[in-house]
Amino acid sequence: MTTVPELAAAILRDSRTVAVLGMKGDDDPGAPANHVPIYLASQGYNIIPVNPALAADGYPGAVSSLSDLLDPPDVVEVFRRPDAIAEHADELLELKPRYVWFQLGIRNDEVAKRLEDAGIRVIQDRCMFQDHTALREAGEI
Repeated sequence: MTTVPELAAAILRDSRTVAVLGMKGDDDPGAPANHVPIYLASQGYNIIPVNPALAADGYPGAVSSLSDLLDPPDVVEVFRRPDAIAEHADELLELKPRYVWFQLGIRNDEVAKRLEDAGIRVIQDRCMFQDHTALREAGEI
């Protein structure tokens, strides 16, 4: 059985396209929902912001919802409150990304189980930035 750290490392090594549900814009540059995806983009990942406000404001590459994506990304990184994740469960199931990553501090066991039951691997309550940085510093990525 794969451990959570092993799965996190595999996701970060194997994924190239990351849809960021709840990404923040340039008006909040210090927010993890802005800083983490910008960092990932600087490391070569293709970032797709998913936020209706960013899409309405013309933020580059932003879409309003997961259902606006034409192809599933490798991973959907989630920056939404745990109680707001359930409203995206059906979209995630329909999109069928390989992975869904709930950012540090975010858990929703019910939605995670639904996704896992559908064959979508889930990580909860971990930071992509921290995991990527640790792997990079160890020379593993």
